Amino acid sequence: MPARIFDGQRVRALRRSAELTQEAVATAVGVHATSVTAWERGTSHPDPERLPALARALGQSLGELFPRDGLPTLADLRADAGFFQNEVPEFLGTKSAGPVANAERAKRRLSGVYVEPLAKAYGVSVEQLMAAQERSFGVEVPEPHPEVPTSLADKMRYLLDNPGDDQVPPSDADIARTVNEYVGARVISAGGVADLRTGEVTEASPPVLEGLSAAFGVSALFFRSRDVVKQQVAEGLTLLAHVKSGSIRGLKGRQMGPEGLPTEVMAMINEMVAEIEERGLPGA
Repeated sequence: MPARIFDGQRVRALRRSAELTQEAVATAVGVHATSVTAWERGTSHPDPERLPALARALGQSLGELFPRDGLPTLADLRADAGFFQNEVPEFLGTKSAGPVANAERAKRRLSGVYVEPLAKAYGVSVEQLMAAQERSFGVEVPEPHPEVPTSLADKMRYLLDNPGDDQVPPSDADIARTVNEYVGARVISAGGVADLRTGEVTEASPPVLEGLSAAFGVSALFFRSRDVVKQQVAEGLTLLAHVKSGSIRGLKGRQMGPEGLPTEVMAMINEMVAEIEERGLPGA
């Protein structure tokens, strides 16, 4: 099993930078403060199941703070989801963790009835779960092509886990600061970013979404829902149809709906209409 790389000194530096006490981190992770002290000194390492909570407490992504050299097995997926083996029966509806334990130990593959609920609990696709299972049995399987993220949390995690070349993924505090600077007001905190990233909160206001786009350096459409994007594309086609037919005046000063064209785009349209009227072009 390719263990995640743990650096106690980096954990200590990030904790101090975030102005967190060892006690606060210990509470977030579910251990005693003496454990955090030992981790930072390098005299012991946390269980892999505790790394996700530790990364969240420090405002970092799991993959950036604790990278792994290799592809995950079933045990890795469980640990990355923050579950200990004895917690598995709770969401599988079994009396014991036997089915998962046997698969992790390469004794017996998972029964099909457990595959979907386990993938859902681990936050991965069925294809990714099955590939990890084969690795547990010593079969080299490449990572399946990631599915297109759809939820806001999935999109944020995708961008954090896939930074550009020579780029360091921003922390929750970094993202919040960029969003607030972009909007020109304090609209979100580091904790608010963490809630969006983990799926505790599933929706964000349009200004926050635009700020997130600026923080990650992606198009504003990336964080929009598919329905909204479809609506905006349809409205763009409507605009082109008006221009082509020479009846553009009817668009002036009109928004196309609460999730329609952004205000700045409508302002540009109004300026275009005004210019057309001033020049006396056909259709004006």
